[in-house]
Amino acid sequence: MRMAELNPVGTRLEVGTMEFTTDSIIGFARKFDPQPFHLDAEAAKDFVFGGLCASGWQSAAGWMKTFLAYWTKECIRLHKQGIAPPKLGPSPGFRKLQWLKPVYAGDRITYYTTLLNSRELVSRPGVWLNSTLNEGVNQNGETVIRFESSVLEFT
Repeated sequence: MRMAELNPVGTRLEVGTMEFTTDSIIGFARKFDPQPFHLDAEAAKDFVFGGLCASGWQSAAGWMKTFLAYWTKECIRLHKQGIAPPKLGPSPGFRKLQWLKPVYAGDRITYYTTLLNSRELVSRPGVWLNSTLNEGVNQNGETVIRFESSVLEFT
């Protein structure tokens, strides 16, 4: 089965929700993005965001974490039905990354993916390039992150 057969172009899938806690924001920032507004709630009050907020890279990593958990469950579901799931990966990259709103401690971000296009590579028959729109939406219905990505699919 191909991805476009499983979820046709234009189908928006909810892949999961992640809560951004104070501890997870600070822990991520210590390792990967040690800026004051990611590390210290008091210091963050003096910056443009007005409070402790997650690194944009943490919100992007949250999409990947929730997508992989979703995809693992989806593959198990398909196998139980006797259907071979699409073989995905790797990704040749992403574009149009937008961090639209800060993600604050306590925010719950629900992530989505929508298949935009699927085409077979002329240079590699049996290999498809799937393009997706990926989004994260907070508990207030505000889109906080959006990007387009591609993933290879093998038949």
